[in-house]
Amino acid sequence: MGRLALGDFRDRIRRPAYAVTLLAAVGLGLLAVPPADGHWAILALGSYRGEYNSAYVGTATALAGSLWLTLGGFYVVRKGLGRDEEAGVGQLLAAAPLRNVELMLAKFLGNLLVLGSMLGVLALTAPALQLVRGEDRALDPVALLAPFLVLTLPLLAATAALAVLFETVPLLRGGLGNVAWFAFAPALLIAGEAPGAPFGGLGLGPVAASLRDTLAARGVDLGGDDFSLGLTKVDSPLEAFRWDGADLGTGFLAQRLLLVLLAVALAALPALWFTRFDPSRARTAERHSDGTAPAPVPTPGPVPGPVRDAAPPFAPPTGPASAPRTHDRSRSRSGSHFGRLLLGEARILFADASRWWWLTAAGLVLAGLSVPPDTGVGAVLPAAWVWPVLLWSRLGSRSAENDLEVLLGAYPAARARLLAEWAAGVLLTALIGAGVLVRLAAAGDTAGVAAWSAGALFIPSLALALGTLSRTHRLFQALYLPLWYLAVNQIAALDFMGTVRRAGHPVGPSPLLVTAITLALLATTLLTTTTRRTLRD
Repeated sequence: MGRLALGDFRDRIRRPAYAVTLLAAVGLGLLAVPPADGHWAILALGSYRGEYNSAYVGTATALAGSLWLTLGGFYVVRKGLGRDEEAGVGQLLAAAPLRNVELMLAKFLGNLLVLGSMLGVLALTAPALQLVRGEDRALDPVALLAPFLVLTLPLLAATAALAVLFETVPLLRGGLGNVAWFAFAPALLIAGEAPGAPFGGLGLGPVAASLRDTLAARGVDLGGDDFSLGLTKVDSPLEAFRWDGADLGTGFLAQRLLLVLLAVALAALPALWFTRFDPSRARTAERHSDGTAPAPVPTPGPVPGPVRDAAPPFAPPTGPASAPRTHDRSRSRSGSHFGRLLLGEARILFADASRWWWLTAAGLVLAGLSVPPDTGVGAVLPAAWVWPVLLWSRLGSRSAENDLEVLLGAYPAARARLLAEWAAGVLLTALIGAGVLVRLAAAGDTAGVAAWSAGALFIPSLALALGTLSRTHRLFQALYLPLWYLAVNQIAALDFMGTVRRAGHPVGPSPLLVTAITLALLATTLLTTTTRRTLRD
């Protein structure tokens, strides 16, 4: 079991996504301990923060890791069993003398090793940042590292176990599980900030109480100010005070140990129903969401015979008048050819949407038509432009995930097909956001219309680029949902939809900038496709 977990970990750290994840962990550390004169904070108590000593830096960085690695780390580790099945390793595991419980626990340990390595990199940034910030250069290894072990590691164990559980539940294995986690995890994390949260929650209770007591001992009246955790913009730099850490107590430590034991039990639970990569046992589980079994793959039948009226493979022109007619015909057909491509790509893209999906989409369009423009942009448009996330994520990755790259690689107009696929994504984005667009145009809000248009072009471009580069739908889901979440939470610098408004006008990036990024994504997609085609030929 240990060798299997270690092998799974080694396989993951060879992938480029792992290096990107480690860089993201370093960036998270920089956010957790911002410059003393900055206007951003992760951990604050009203207008105060702790002095950048070992206790405060370690606690702030560990709590930031609890918040962000729990949410984002799930997407990094959730594909362990699926990767084995895709690579053919699952058949070897099915024949191996290994019990289901051992396999589940091995996958859990592999997930925990990946998440733990991310946490380790984050922990290494803490002393470096303490020295860089320079408020207190005396390093205390215990005060620096203990919060990572006590506050964050048990939560990552629970995340690793839930990733295994999601992979063994048919309804949650795919994109629906990604969306469900993005909706479920923030609610869970917010509940974990409460002082009496089960298993100690995020650990904010004793930390916040200790910070308040330290300020009260210095005669500081906080008034209505309260403890906050998360990336927050402040009007002026926070005032520092000396804090030497919180006494977590044996009761809190016992709760964290119990959380780890519960995570182990949760990871072992799917052994009761896991099919062990056996197609005959998985037949009943492989059903669509409407309860019907997947359609069988048709097998080609015999060729009925030659077609007598078929035209010869090559017919030379019979006279001088035929050349102009042939040229005109090819020109007239070029537009209809792309139209047929677009129609085909749209049918493929929309095929995954059920009737209930379209009914909800229609409701979002009607809601956009029914509310004032500001409400439509601030509430309806974000809902409309997150609803098709599972459909967008298939752009650029469908051919690779369905083993069609060789077949489509022989298509003579590869660029035209790719542009048609992108145009189908734009069509989907425009359709579901059309209600808000109509209200903006009716109100004469040209700035809002420009921001809407730039966003409608940007989303499918991002999906197509990420799908083409990674050859999987999961990367777009993992990146788009946090980007959407930050825009909805009024982070103007990342607002690609025009939803952040002041005095009725969007204050996010210029639509020209968003359009330029869109063109850069399209150019990257075309270059990647052309390069792969050249190397393949």
